Amino acid sequence: MKTVLLTGFEPFNKEPINPAWETVRALDGWGEVGFRVVARQLPCVFGDANAAMAALIDELHPALVIAVGQAGGRVDLSVERVAINVDDAPIKDNAEQQLVDVPIVRGGPAAYFSTLPIKAIVAALRAAGLPASVSQTAGTFVCNHVFYGLMHAVAGRDGVKAGFIHIPYLPEQAARHPGAASMSLEQMIEGIRVAIRTALASDRDAVAVGGATH
Repeated sequence: MKTVLLTGFEPFNKEPINPAWETVRALDGWGEVGFRVVARQLPCVFGDANAAMAALIDELHPALVIAVGQAGGRVDLSVERVAINVDDAPIKDNAEQQLVDVPIVRGGPAAYFSTLPIKAIVAALRAAGLPASVSQTAGTFVCNHVFYGLMHAVAGRDGVKAGFIHIPYLPEQAARHPGAASMSLEQMIEGIRVAIRTALASDRDAVAVGGATH
């Protein structure tokens, strides 16, 4: 039985809720033939989040890890391609840190690419009627920090697929941010289900997906 690790962050930046955590915790314990999901919350704190992620990987030995994060302003499920080795925070984290131009891992690679079949996931999401795209930037806040830390932690572990997906605001959040796009919790949950199934079933990525990317 394969373990699929999903992570989502606690609320941050004065938001009362984080759709990433609400989405992944709804899938805790869900599974189909051959796999079971374990969902865990990460602190929205530089350093602490990556320490928690590394500990979870050591504890659970997952075959697949998908970290999920909120990206207010995004209009779809954004499957991230690359994590870069820099923290450059536009706002403070939940420990009041605002790191500027700090490497995530000193001496580490400049970037890591997702090992998820990102284009196949996007194609499957669109086929399921869910808006989705490949994103070329995970930003430089705690989401990118965790994405990079995750890929660093699984580097050299054969057979582990890992990556990051950004999701939009929930409707109740968008109501407080005029003009912001949103997506229902039910759609986000179904989107992560589709991503899990596709990642586990795909030995190679799709060649291309149509439409715009971030």
